Amino acid sequence: MLNIDKLTNTIDGKTILKGLSLTINAGEIHAIMGPNGAGKSTLAYTLGGRPGYEVTGGEALYDGVNLFTLEPHERAAAGLFLGFQYPVEIPGVSNLQFLRESLNSQKRARGEKELNGGEFIRLAKEKAALLGLDMDMLKRPVNVGFSGGEKKRAEMVQMGILDPKLAILDETDSGLDIDALKIVGAGINAIMRKPDKAVLLITHYQRLLDYVKPDFVHVLADGRIVKSGGPELALELEREAMPKWLPHERRRHLPFSPRLCASA
Repeated sequence: MLNIDKLTNTIDGKTILKGLSLTINAGEIHAIMGPNGAGKSTLAYTLGGRPGYEVTGGEALYDGVNLFTLEPHERAAAGLFLGFQYPVEIPGVSNLQFLRESLNSQKRARGEKELNGGEFIRLAKEKAALLGLDMDMLKRPVNVGFSGGEKKRAEMVQMGILDPKLAILDETDSGLDIDALKIVGAGINAIMRKPDKAVLLITHYQRLLDYVKPDFVHVLADGRIVKSGGPELALELEREAMPKWLPHERRRHLPFSPRLCASA
């Protein structure tokens, strides 16, 4: 589904990703962990098409198409979903209005039939119930006055409604208490754990992986993936504050612990 080969990029002239390669197949869940400043969020934003993240080398093929030839809205219509660490507020626009227009704009781009009002409300109720979000919350402006946990649940409702093929979730567990974490984890599993879908989880907490079991765990350091393994690799990171296999320059300058890593 997604094949990233020797990807390099810059932000404000500074190189962040330095030849990153990663393959994600349909039906797989991949988790990326790593030290502060490693490039985790940079990878997510680059794949999503955020302005200012300049690709300087390599490629990312999504279903055989070079992702970087597509505009952000074209990537979304092709089935790519980017979940933010800090979902933005949009005053004056209700969640229902935002979500219906988002869904139907993607359907138009794919040549599919748009949903009418009644069809959309039924779909929204179904996905909101899945995430334990009251429908009254969806009548409010997007994320305005929402707690951190409510923002993340609302974002997962958005993911459920848009029904992407590939979800890139940037620290979705950030700011969640244990109850909200369980709900969000169950929502990710219900929406995305399917043979034709895939997930890239960016996290610095093992706790999310207790609820969304990854098939593969990767460690990103200094702009490259330096180690890959199964779910046991995340447990190793929990046990060791400074793994011996971490590149020397990262071990010298940065503490390495999932509890200490921030977004990069």
